[in-house]
Amino acid sequence: MTLLPDLPAARLVVDAIDGWHREGVRLIGLCGAQGCGKSTIAEGVHQRFAERGLRVGVLSLDDLYLPPDQRPVSVHPLFATRGVPGTHDVGLGISVLHALKAGARVDLPRFDKATDHPVPRADWPQIVAPDLVLFEGWCVGARPQRESALRTPVNALERDEDRDGVWRTYVNQQLAGPYADLFSRLDRLILLAAPGFEVVQGWRTQQEEALRRRLHSEGSDTSRLMDAAALRRFIAHYERLTHHILEDMPGYADLNIRLGPDREPTP
Repeated sequence: MTLLPDLPAARLVVDAIDGWHREGVRLIGLCGAQGCGKSTIAEGVHQRFAERGLRVGVLSLDDLYLPPDQRPVSVHPLFATRGVPGTHDVGLGISVLHALKAGARVDLPRFDKATDHPVPRADWPQIVAPDLVLFEGWCVGARPQRESALRTPVNALERDEDRDGVWRTYVNQQLAGPYADLFSRLDRLILLAAPGFEVVQGWRTQQEEALRRRLHSEGSDTSRLMDAAALRRFIAHYERLTHHILEDMPGYADLNIRLGPDREPTP
């Protein structure tokens, strides 16, 4: 096992889960904006508890993405881009979380972002009777917005390509319906709160460059990686809900960890 950095945010998460686990809590949601370090923190928490002999299952909302031909592009063309509610296999997520909480033998879904398709089921990792489950994702635990909040576009993408609000209304309906059912399975919810949406572009760019360097060192194809313009457009799909989560979720999350621009916890 590769030892991960002892991140301050991960230590805060471990301390919280320690107390909750003694109360019998098993399924923890971890929400945070793109690039804030959710996956690294989740893996660090996994590692710390595994060192104590606990079985920890980690599931990412990203691993529930639908393949391109199953996304609701008939509702709106913007759903061709994965990310927002409506582009995940929520039924699969519900069945997996149910099985994890029941202590069954579970195959954990995985999605290959390089090919934009799910990993073949035969290659999914398996876990049996986990002691803890971390379910991480950028909108895990998010609630729908008020309908009045949908009227005004938040950026050029919405203004120019969702003029009648069909895309954002459908996203909101998904949050109020199937995603509410999915997130209701959580026992506790942790928010990694970015200082604002303005840092997300930089964080996500850092992620893309790190991936580019890794793939280049491995001799792998980097042609599907995004340049700066493509990345700005991609992130614009996430802007509305990121703002909403930062405003709404601190009022009901069980633990709020405020991050600074360097991703370190702040008072």
